[in-house]
Amino acid sequence: MPSTRLPHRVLVLGAGLAGVTTAWYLAQAGSEVTVVDRQAGAGLETSFANGGQISVSHPEPWANPAAPMTVLKWLGREDAPLLVRPRLDPDLWRWALAFAVECLPHRAERNTRAIASLARHSRLCLRALRESLDLQYDQRTDGILHLLRTPQEWAEAGRRQAALGWLGITTERLDRAGSVEREPALADDPDPLEGALLAADDESGDAHKFVQALADRARQGGASFRFGREVLSLERSGQRVTGALVRSADGALERLAADAVVLCLGSFSPRLAPAGERLGIYPVKGYSVTVPIIDPARAPRCSLTEESRRIVCSRLGEQMRVAGTAELNGFDLSPNPLRSSSLLDWLDRHFPGVCDRQAATHWCGLRPATPSNIPHIGASRSAGLWLNTGHGTLGWTLACGSAESLVRLMSGGMPEVNFPFRR
Repeated sequence: MPSTRLPHRVLVLGAGLAGVTTAWYLAQAGSEVTVVDRQAGAGLETSFANGGQISVSHPEPWANPAAPMTVLKWLGREDAPLLVRPRLDPDLWRWALAFAVECLPHRAERNTRAIASLARHSRLCLRALRESLDLQYDQRTDGILHLLRTPQEWAEAGRRQAALGWLGITTERLDRAGSVEREPALADDPDPLEGALLAADDESGDAHKFVQALADRARQGGASFRFGREVLSLERSGQRVTGALVRSADGALERLAADAVVLCLGSFSPRLAPAGERLGIYPVKGYSVTVPIIDPARAPRCSLTEESRRIVCSRLGEQMRVAGTAELNGFDLSPNPLRSSSLLDWLDRHFPGVCDRQAATHWCGLRPATPSNIPHIGASRSAGLWLNTGHGTLGWTLACGSAESLVRLMSGGMPEVNFPFRR
């Protein structure tokens, strides 16, 4: 990796997947790295309990030609996969309008190509990290099965398989017998199952454990982590960003100077962005439940995606993680029991008696979504400020490749990825 132009002192704002992977690659390239986060440790917000999938086989953005009619169909349903809470929020309506524009066929196709390219690269980066550092995070390499419930979904999967092939993503369409052979836990599923689209190269794993393990390695490699500190504002000298003002838990203020700052604050990134830097990121609340397995022999091994419900299910060690749904309700983080219960109901219906529902752990978090699903990676409009934020539902899938690519850009190079990096 070129390093002739890499800034010496770099301040990374945020210690989730984006921030910690950025810190790792920067430290490996020779920068003196400091990571700041308001939480007590790494990966305690959006990266804490996501669906667990490295889903390269799902590069299609939420904004696509079919999305407007689908959203209209879901309106008024409290259990809808996408729930919109109408509110007097200019940011929401600006985001919704931009989302509608991104649903145009040519824009959706362009965005899909870009996401697929970055996702393939990111999976390679993840595997290289795992092998070189011997990272353990309940990873599984059994692939992902996209479940197909109806003849229509089965037919559409054939077209999707061909489209993914053009993007360099290999999949296999399995009938019901083939799906059960691949995942025996599906044998007793009471719902109709036409088959599944198998993405054998996809993976799953606990994102929080990954972040914690990589943060430890980054610390051993010289990176410094300053937890329990809220970022209040960016520091500037003229037009250049030179650091950040942070506040510790006891209220003490501290100015942290740096040659470059990387913004990895997810949904909160627009609050720190300088004037004129429109990031278009809006928080999309997602839910998950993590449930202890009590019948390991009948628990799924493959990670599963229920296409029609936008629900994913991953086996993480001795637990099952079921995640899904999206809720547009600003920065509200209050849990909605109905949406969490619907995830548990799905698990009970398809795999009854496999998990201990009463011991379930409930979680919700804010996913930083751009209207196009294209994250901001690269230079900002302000000298000294770099961006790695806005990954939406694909933060785990895109994390390693995004960070590796950003460090190449900061070094004066250009990643070998067909993606609209900011330069």
